[in-house]
Amino acid sequence: MKKTLMAVSLGVAALTLVGCSNQISYGDATAVETTDIGFGSTDLQKIAQEMTDDMLTFPAIVALTANDRPVVYVERIKNKTTEHIDTESISDTISTNLLRSGKFRFVDMGRVEAVRQQLEFQNDSGMVDPTSAISFGKQIGAQYMLYGNLSSIVKDNGKKKDVYYKFTLRLMDLQTGIIEWADETEIRKQEHRKKFGL
Repeated sequence: MKKTLMAVSLGVAALTLVGCSNQISYGDATAVETTDIGFGSTDLQKIAQEMTDDMLTFPAIVALTANDRPVVYVERIKNKTTEHIDTESISDTISTNLLRSGKFRFVDMGRVEAVRQQLEFQNDSGMVDPTSAISFGKQIGAQYMLYGNLSSIVKDNGKKKDVYYKFTLRLMDLQTGIIEWADETEIRKQEHRKKFGL
């Protein structure tokens, strides 16, 4: 009797676990994401696309890149919202789009320390053929800096929550300090709360 009861209990437990297992599937990475009102993948894609499109068609930038591929340094986007938002993903997408346009080149300041260590290894370790070692002082300096802010205003009255995002991006000439291009885009998201039974 005990063995039968134990077997039935184990069977029920196994069926319960199988019935509660999560189902995983792939989704469209470009589909509109509305899981919650917070900043999401759709917002990132919208911002990156609008900024890239505007910058590449702005008359001063068209003239600037007509016969040259300026070197740009991307400053980290400042997150002025109350949310934890990976603003590096925004700047990565924008810089990737601009690089793929063939109009710009980029330097990666986030990898300076790793580059310095590699150059020290090549030049000072005695393990690298001096004729193939890359010498210090040969890197090209950035001519422009791309930087911006992401800010938000949140209003919540219990029945409705409204979140307004504003993203601003600027391109500065590092030699003159002149802002050659700037743009901003806005996103507004609303959540209406329903009470049970209504």
